[in-house]
Amino acid sequence: MAKKVVTRTYKASICNHSQVKDDLDALGHAASKLWNVGRWTVSRVWDEIGYIPEAEELTSYLKTHERYDDLHSQSSQRVLQELAEAFHSWYGKRKNGDDRANPPGYRKHGDDHPRSSVTFKAAGFKHDAKNNRIRLSKGDNTKDYWTDFALCEYQTRPDVDLSAVESIQQVRAVWTGDEWELHFVCKQAITVADSPGDKTVGIDLGICTFAALAFEDETCELYPLGCLKEDGYYFGKRIARCNDSSSAQVERLHQKWSNRRTHYFHTLAKHIAERCVEKNVGLIAIGDLNGIRGDEDGEVKDWGPHGNLDLHGWAFDRFTNILTYKAEMQGIDVEPVNERGTSKTCSCCGQEKESNRVERGLYVCDGCELVANADVNGAENIRQVPLSPSDDTSADRSNGWLAQPSTHLFDKSTGGFHPQEQVVS
Repeated sequence: MAKKVVTRTYKASICNHSQVKDDLDALGHAASKLWNVGRWTVSRVWDEIGYIPEAEELTSYLKTHERYDDLHSQSSQRVLQELAEAFHSWYGKRKNGDDRANPPGYRKHGDDHPRSSVTFKAAGFKHDAKNNRIRLSKGDNTKDYWTDFALCEYQTRPDVDLSAVESIQQVRAVWTGDEWELHFVCKQAITVADSPGDKTVGIDLGICTFAALAFEDETCELYPLGCLKEDGYYFGKRIARCNDSSSAQVERLHQKWSNRRTHYFHTLAKHIAERCVEKNVGLIAIGDLNGIRGDEDGEVKDWGPHGNLDLHGWAFDRFTNILTYKAEMQGIDVEPVNERGTSKTCSCCGQEKESNRVERGLYVCDGCELVANADVNGAENIRQVPLSPSDDTSADRSNGWLAQPSTHLFDKSTGGFHPQEQVVS
């Protein structure tokens, strides 16, 4: 066993909710108002000179605005940082060919400002771990004659002890639609298991087959994305039927959709980590998809109208982060590797030829006559990247297994992943 410092987020309910609700409502509304001021400012700059201000520029410009003092200064900074990040994300999608992407909107329902989440950094809160209380600072404009902070009494899960964490990096007050809850972002020293072995596995992430795994013991597995695509069609239609895109109903649908995606990613990551333990895997090599939207010359790659939409909704970075921390708990290292060329390179003889990928799911090498599932071939190439030439066992292995992957599906009746023949729903 070994000790490791990691970042964790813990949710907590607020025990004295009725006492602090008005204060938190005021802060949540203030965050929405500041967002709207920043949104108008960015829109004006964009319309004038076609430029999106950086978070620091936006903060500097709005520091003297009345709405900036509605929150603690660090909380106001975070609101504007999130706005700048949202605008840059929108611009990136438009630049990469997603014409349907919309810029971040105003946070307003008619004449009402919704309750936005509020982030409190180190100077904006004071934690009393002994009594499970946290003091959240108000802005100068929201302080009253009685107090300049909201004192929240909280309750975490029984297995969470915030007095034992290394430090609390930030606290977020989040409106769930029914009540406020607290999210504690902490640095924590945890005990991780010893490495289960010295074997390796390669993971190729994709749009149709979300993950293809190639193990060193000559087994391979596919995890199709059908479950999430079904959710995308279902919730997309439900949201399209709503008259008001900013209504509470739409917000609830988006939240439910997001929760289901999150559950899928966590369940898949846990399943893969457990499979690695079973197979004595100590290293996961996973494709690093940064820059996937560009071609070899750095130009924007056109995946077609439907492909572009799928690509921009592809949460590969989020999944990699989830898998990394779940694998770490099992003593397994995760190494992102550059996957450029892995889809058109033969994992057996090394010949690189784009025409060898004859169909979406079929790879045929005209050099060594390898026939393989295309995603598994890519995963095996990714597995081989971190290995030194002396460690590479691919030359000594048969290649028939590359064409015979087992398919694992998400079973809605059990909430877990099972081989295709065992899944009933």
